[in-house]
Amino acid sequence: MRRLFRFAALLALTSSCTGAHMVPSPSAPSSAQNATVVLHTSKLLDGKGGTMSNADIVIADGKIQSVGPAGAVPSGAREVDLRGKTVLPGLIDVHAHVTWYFNRKGRYHTNGDGDTPIQSILAAAANAYATLMGGFTTIQSPGSPEDADLRDWIATQGLAGPRILTSLNPLQRGTPEQLRTLVQQRKEQGADFIKIFASASIRDGGKQSMTDEQLAAACGEARAQGLRTLVHAHSAESVRASVNAGCTQVEHGIFVTQAELDLMAQKNVYFDPQCSLVFHNYLDNRAKYDGIGNYNAEGFAAMERAIPLAAQDIRMALATKGLKILYGTDAVAGAHGRNGEDLICRVNSAGEAPMHAIVSATSLNAESLHLGNKIGAIAPGMEADIIATDGDPTADITAVRRVSFVMKGGKVFKN
Repeated sequence: MRRLFRFAALLALTSSCTGAHMVPSPSAPSSAQNATVVLHTSKLLDGKGGTMSNADIVIADGKIQSVGPAGAVPSGAREVDLRGKTVLPGLIDVHAHVTWYFNRKGRYHTNGDGDTPIQSILAAAANAYATLMGGFTTIQSPGSPEDADLRDWIATQGLAGPRILTSLNPLQRGTPEQLRTLVQQRKEQGADFIKIFASASIRDGGKQSMTDEQLAAACGEARAQGLRTLVHAHSAESVRASVNAGCTQVEHGIFVTQAELDLMAQKNVYFDPQCSLVFHNYLDNRAKYDGIGNYNAEGFAAMERAIPLAAQDIRMALATKGLKILYGTDAVAGAHGRNGEDLICRVNSAGEAPMHAIVSATSLNAESLHLGNKIGAIAPGMEADIIATDGDPTADITAVRRVSFVMKGGKVFKN
């Protein structure tokens, strides 16, 4: 598998030389990677709800050194003119399945469909690259053991892609004691957090699938191990059980009521509802999924019914005082690179203020990942994860579709 990723890294690096800027290879001189860069901006969104006009961002050694009025450019610095664009922190998706892809037969890849490991990993590398080019510099991937190598090769070997946090395999069943052991094993295997299925899929009705005792054991052990818990829960009952078990983040919640939203706010549990991308992606690519597992007529009908419910849930969540609403798309095969679509849905269909949605996808998401002191904002000392859009997303949220500049960790990947 290590050899496969070296090949994937070479491929992605070759394709990432867009515009006038080259992405440094791991063997490039350190001076080439760490040279001071000055970004000239006319409008800047800081990721925490603030804006600045005509500011310069000075970057060195991959971190932001200063943000302020345009002044003298440091000697030898490289200048990038982003005036006329809107500059903001790299976006974060707290729920994306980057290893899901369509095989060369035009079908959703499953084990046993004939694809080789190298074909699968090349597809994952391509998905990671598309996600980064879409302006997402960090993603959280729940439920795939292949994520570990992808995460590490992006972090250390020059593969072009977003920063990845992974749960490795999710927890779906077992006695309370077995679940505690599985949590310990995931930590030993290098998981960044724990993914738990507390309910069935939306295609199967979303009923609670783990008992209250099982959830308490899994989330309690994760807390003892210093790990966050991300819980798949559609039904009101499964959401309540997850919150009462001390889990830290609830996904989906299609069938929540105001009572569950209030409970999440009261217990400081993050809520990550999806707006439309995942449902429309499945429906638009129905022929590529149809007949695989619960991707059948009943399942597709359930996803179609979920679309108006999802927007309604987000409207209710936005009106719930103190509730922290994250931004996660559940991007699967067919959706990678289009992770910004739910921002558009949340603004246009659920009535969220554009700046509120952007803060959700930047600094609030970073806080939920326990990375709020490193990413999610443009400020001195932060990682230089910075993007620019053609157009102002606070005035026209569809500008998130027009990402024309991407920097991650001080390296320019798109310009």
